[in-house]
Amino acid sequence: MDRNELLEELVGILGAEKVISEYEELLVYDCDALTINKALPDVVVLPESTKDVQAVVRIASRFKLPFVARGAGTGLSGGALPVQGGILISLVRMNRILEVDAANRRAVVQPGVINQQLNDALRPLGFHFAPDPSSQQSCTIGGNVAENAGGPHTLKYGVTTNHVLGLEVVLPDGQVTFLGGRVEEMPGYDLVGLMVGSEGTLGIVTQVVVRLTRLPEAVRTMLAVYDSVGAATQTVSDIIAKGIIPAAVEMMDRITLGAVEDYIHAGYPKDAEAVLLIELDGPEEEVERRGATVIDICRQGGARQVRVAETEEERTLLWQGRKRAFGAFGRVSPSYYSLDGVIPRSRLPDVLSRVYEIGQRHGLTIANVFHAGDGNLHPIILFDERDRDQIERALRASREILQCCVESGGTISGEHGIGLEKMDMMRLVYSQEDLEAMKKIKQVFDPEGLCNPGKIFPGDTEVKMPLSRIVDGLRP
Repeated sequence: MDRNELLEELVGILGAEKVISEYEELLVYDCDALTINKALPDVVVLPESTKDVQAVVRIASRFKLPFVARGAGTGLSGGALPVQGGILISLVRMNRILEVDAANRRAVVQPGVINQQLNDALRPLGFHFAPDPSSQQSCTIGGNVAENAGGPHTLKYGVTTNHVLGLEVVLPDGQVTFLGGRVEEMPGYDLVGLMVGSEGTLGIVTQVVVRLTRLPEAVRTMLAVYDSVGAATQTVSDIIAKGIIPAAVEMMDRITLGAVEDYIHAGYPKDAEAVLLIELDGPEEEVERRGATVIDICRQGGARQVRVAETEEERTLLWQGRKRAFGAFGRVSPSYYSLDGVIPRSRLPDVLSRVYEIGQRHGLTIANVFHAGDGNLHPIILFDERDRDQIERALRASREILQCCVESGGTISGEHGIGLEKMDMMRLVYSQEDLEAMKKIKQVFDPEGLCNPGKIFPGDTEVKMPLSRIVDGLRP
């Protein structure tokens, strides 16, 4: 199909204001938050309804054009990258909260609704949507669904799939279907569970029925300060071993503390080797009792100080420091690469030691800020993406770190997804037979292979635009 013919048809259906085709404007969409890899779509569309999405997908299906859905672009695995060109379907204008049913603890939202905005709307009603990625202020619910996003409070509340009841989906042939329902459990196959975390490879979600969780009666947030990373990570296991499941346990190392404190001024100690940000929530009496126990465990584990937030403002500031940590690295390094591996909590001291050693061997600084409670690591590799050699060293280091996670009894992703970044690493955790079985599911939903192609599976496709554009220079 001629590109001009495609543009004419899209404009005829959507209107010129919903179609982006100029090269300079397309550059905005050439990567997500994983900036190492870049590729341009042939055209970007901005649908405002399910009907719009359906019309675009039908055009793509008819002319055998690849298409990719995109939310806010905060993904960290290249999942929204149009590696074969085609149509990029940006869902940011589908940003309405369609219904809030507090009595039945559910809400219906479009995929472009920002996670934080949904929670702002729910708070006065005494509820929240529990998954809270660090990019909460900008990431969309549709993106959360695509990647099965987690966040600091995953330890107690679970990930996105635990909070989604139903999905309206435009399938790759243009049909619209509804998976799941508006009640807690539906009989039959768990197709919602299949769709959540499928990274936009099985269809495009256009509505989400989310489960609402009551805000807790009481919350206690504390900062435990350590002179040893090993002591901090051991404390995490000690807390869980006592039968206490905090709402969140986050760890930040010295490099992270320095970057964050200079940026946010949250009161973090820059001279500490590590801190734990621990949050308990629930009934007031229980939180008080368990809080005292956690403080004792921290002190016995070598914490030189345990500070409890006394006001909501202090608590908010502590969390701002954690959630804006990735942004803080932008002030100290030209580029950074956030990894996403999972290990058993008991292996935290050993694996972190290995991560630092890998960084030293490759001549790279690696900071650590992560969800310590559930062993979801996020090593941050600091480098300069203008230097091809540094890119190559960062990629080699990333593979070694994720291989270390697998060898330690873990896996290669906890919440960022596989996308383009980790396709080849899927062989570290799955046999060829396993991968072929997954591909058969993809083929049932998308027999033409048009829906977000070139993701998840090793060697699935050839990238249309060179990933080295980042160092070779931008060019049409």
